[in-house]
Amino acid sequence: MICSNCGAENPTGLKFCEQCAAPFKKRCARCGFENSAAARFCGECAAPLSAAAPGLAPQPGTTPSVQLLPKEADAPAPEGERKTVTALFVGITGPMQLYYPDLEKASAIVVPAFELMRDAVHRYNGCIAHVLGDDFLALFGAPIAHEDHAQRALYAAFRMQEEMKRYSDRIRAEGRIAPQVRIGANTGEVVVRSIKTDETHTEYTPIGHSVINLATRIQVLAPAGSIAATEQVRKLCEGYFVFKGLGQIIKQVTGPVNVYEVTGLGPLGRRL
Repeated sequence: MICSNCGAENPTGLKFCEQCAAPFKKRCARCGFENSAAARFCGECAAPLSAAAPGLAPQPGTTPSVQLLPKEADAPAPEGERKTVTALFVGITGPMQLYYPDLEKASAIVVPAFELMRDAVHRYNGCIAHVLGDDFLALFGAPIAHEDHAQRALYAAFRMQEEMKRYSDRIRAEGRIAPQVRIGANTGEVVVRSIKTDETHTEYTPIGHSVINLATRIQVLAPAGSIAATEQVRKLCEGYFVFKGLGQIIKQVTGPVNVYEVTGLGPLGRRL
């Protein structure tokens, strides 16, 4: 576990940091909200925290999992469930390439950035499905279902960019090269399968290559520090956000796909 106060690495299961004695927060297994170390119930969804382990979520490079509550642990894992989700593919550019092969320096910049973006995903009830080096895939609408999953995804994307801008300013002030983030958003159907790894943990894996691959492809088209979205996302979020056509068309089996840059919030009031 990485201490959010001093950045020191600690063995899993500790309640306090070995280096600075800062208490680790309890992360709710149901909604991902970080509670104080003394909390017995989640302040966001009121779920009991007795089964939640203190500390931070898995570090980049590991496979994140969703922890089930004790009463759900004995429930049989579904074979597969079709859901409409919004996928965010997030790529950090800069440090890994600039500092390579000094991976320690790159990790010192990328890991805190990842934690900021992970918190933005959890704030809007999304989950991180895959971590691939300095890139990751986040899902909204599964395993927690929300009708407004596309809006939640874009709100999370904007929060990521805001947090990253503040973080990058601090990095530049220290004389180091700051990271930048590109985000691609796409909406579509996937089959969410759950794989039970032990008695209390289940990993959720989305199966829907066209949806995930398209989010990955448009992420590359997004200018550094921006958010790119497909036509499907624009239709679901029209009015809540401002979209600008990038003049890019991606060829898919189902037909061409227009790509838009999400430039800001729209005139409609936001519930979130």
